[in-house]
Amino acid sequence: MRRARFAAGVILCLAILCQWHNRDLSIPEIAYIGPGAGFAFLGSFLTIILSLLASLVSLLVWPFRILWLALRRRGRFAKAQVKKVIFLGLDGLDPELTERWMAEGKLPNLSRLRAEGCYHRLRTTFPPLSPVAWSTFATGVNPAKHNIFDFLNRDLRTYAPELSSAKVRTTTRYFQLGPWRIPLTKSSVEFRRKSEPFWKILGRNAIGSTILRVPITFPPERFEGRMLSAMSTPDLLGTQGSFTVFSTGPEGMPSEGGTRCRLMRNGDAFEAHVAGPELSTVPFRLIPTATATEMRLEVGGTALTVRVGEYTPWIRLRFRTGRWRKTPGIVRFLLTSKDPEISLYLTPVEIDPENPALPISHPGFYAVYLAKLLGSFATLGMAEDTWALNEGAIDEDAFLAQAKSIQEEREKMFFNALDHTRRGVVGCVFDTTDRVQHMFYRYLDPAQSENGRSRHAGVIEALYRDMDRVAGRTMEYADGDTALFVLSDHGFCAFRRGVNLNAWLLRNGYLHLKEGLGDGAGYLEGIDWLRTRAYTFGLSGIYLNLEGREAQGIVPKDQAKRLKAELIAKLAGLPDPEQGELAVQDVYDSETIYQGPYREAAPDLIVGYASGYRASWGAAKGAVTTLVFEDNAKCWSGDHCVDPSIVPGVLFANRKLEADDPGIEDMAPTFLALFGIAPPLWMEGKSLAPAA
Repeated sequence: MRRARFAAGVILCLAILCQWHNRDLSIPEIAYIGPGAGFAFLGSFLTIILSLLASLVSLLVWPFRILWLALRRRGRFAKAQVKKVIFLGLDGLDPELTERWMAEGKLPNLSRLRAEGCYHRLRTTFPPLSPVAWSTFATGVNPAKHNIFDFLNRDLRTYAPELSSAKVRTTTRYFQLGPWRIPLTKSSVEFRRKSEPFWKILGRNAIGSTILRVPITFPPERFEGRMLSAMSTPDLLGTQGSFTVFSTGPEGMPSEGGTRCRLMRNGDAFEAHVAGPELSTVPFRLIPTATATEMRLEVGGTALTVRVGEYTPWIRLRFRTGRWRKTPGIVRFLLTSKDPEISLYLTPVEIDPENPALPISHPGFYAVYLAKLLGSFATLGMAEDTWALNEGAIDEDAFLAQAKSIQEEREKMFFNALDHTRRGVVGCVFDTTDRVQHMFYRYLDPAQSENGRSRHAGVIEALYRDMDRVAGRTMEYADGDTALFVLSDHGFCAFRRGVNLNAWLLRNGYLHLKEGLGDGAGYLEGIDWLRTRAYTFGLSGIYLNLEGREAQGIVPKDQAKRLKAELIAKLAGLPDPEQGELAVQDVYDSETIYQGPYREAAPDLIVGYASGYRASWGAAKGAVTTLVFEDNAKCWSGDHCVDPSIVPGVLFANRKLEADDPGIEDMAPTFLALFGIAPPLWMEGKSLAPAA
């Protein structure tokens, strides 16, 4: 063990030195996180010198910090029930499927964990969305105390959409000094999740944590431990993931979530460019070979053979983003067809973990350490390319291969951390379970039984069995002084029909469009705000156009309660007349389910859709259509954006818990209590750990 730690320390030092050696003569600072937006880069010679000096000082004081931490830790475990806590997050693992396959003997490790410890269904959040639920997991509070209510938020001045988890303010004023642009104002990335996660509280008590890929951890916070960011980490273009398809075929339709580009013939080769930040590009060439399924790819100084249906390894590209700067990124290519037309899929250009253009880990060198030790890995918040499958850029086999590769990267990180942790917390969230169920749920849905004959009919069962394998391997690290938890943030159900509540509000006189504007406008486009009382966007909320809050609000505050009651009465139990089914199970006034200082940022109403229904794709983007109900024809056929009572998560533990109706808000105080730390009074969750 000591040799392993010494080797890890050597690799860590080498990683830091390699990062210095490979550093460009600029420091890319921040990105605007939004559709199609690029990085805003900032650099100067002074910034470089100061950064290098800061890194050097950090390296020199590192041994003294380790010594001081060791002294602080003495006696900290005196009141603890355990020396170590391990949590294995399986995003979206559904209790009904888990219980069914445990009963059939297909999940032996989870069954053993239940027998030796306990199993419960885990109550999720309003709404049951991953950013909301994992934020509650981390902080032990309801959304009105951590400020995450959906994937998107809106700017009250402009009604424009914003990513809910981060707010970017870019530098706009510079002083030009020769080839250098010296910033006169400071750029910043505001982390918008509020409250305090349990790992920061543990760190203040000298108990370290390794937190891997827990959603809503970008940009990473400073604390006594290590972290690799997850959901909301952008790609190098500043988007949440933009793929590219290069083809010699006809132009075709534009892709949502990506772009389509032509491969141009030049002699015996085909050429195109990979788009990077700040309008930079990297050229590449595809050269035919005599083999029917292979071509030669030359890009960024790398030459390799690409085969139909096989992903390349991660390839490092450097984009020229200034006279003296090159910004590194990583990509993978997939040759999807060679005959009759050549088609080449390119993943989003992701942040290079060996030389990050943005902070993606804490400490900053932790991502570098992992990449040097284990190899390059996906850094994008939602790395499994669901939109590429939705748009036909890749097929189901290619999507599954990509998801498997990302899961393998995650496993290496997780078990490496377990190998080197004797005390404290080690936790990792695997989101393969969520992504695969989103895209393959139709093969489980009895209402779409024709899919049951597909060769992909067993994909989700195979996935659960593989997660059982991961759980079994994790159990090997749990001795008598270790508390192990396997949990999910929510469950799953079918998504067959979409509901556009903007269309319903339009039909019922609560929303109005400007003259001459019709069906399917873009994000809240064409709405006549001076006549509109309510609107929707995102996956679960309805907002009042409230006077004094929205820039063009017209609903007086003293009428808000009555309007909400009116909408609840009409929408709760809303039927789908075409199918004769219930579309909306219930609607909740946010004032009754949220308590906290950020409740004003919440939707005014939370819609609890019935199983099989969800906000339509257009409604999620704020579009106003004429159809209230429409079929969901995309591969994305499973979801959890429904009433929380329909999709609880799961909770396994290797010890008995005091729980009648455990909720995901109970996990943070439980972890604290296991280490003998009283949960702070502002935490709403209750410890599930038996009294010491």
